[in-house]
Amino acid sequence: MLIKEIDSQELTQWLQTENPPLLIDVRTPQEMAQASIPNGKPLPLSLLPLRFNEVPKHEKVVFYCRTGARSAQACLFMAQQGYDNVYNLHGGIVSWARYGLPIEPLIFN
Repeated sequence: MLIKEIDSQELTQWLQTENPPLLIDVRTPQEMAQASIPNGKPLPLSLLPLRFNEVPKHEKVVFYCRTGARSAQACLFMAQQGYDNVYNLHGGIVSWARYGLPIEPLIFN
């Protein structure tokens, strides 16, 4: 099964559109508290099988993690659940930060 990927620069363009994608951070709460992409929503990978139905099926969704490995797993899982509008942030937040793009702590509730 093919995982759709998006790079940091393309994602910045998507975020400036009228209908930006939903950003979902699949890292641990401790990682999220250090740095996250602004407006990212927390949904740790370990909780995704229990809460995937909270992810809108007909919107673009970009999953991200530290380097792109866990978010690729999230995309694969979501594709298996019938979601076809999910994307993996290539290189994760590490790549995002390397481009000098904004990051901020994300508080997980």
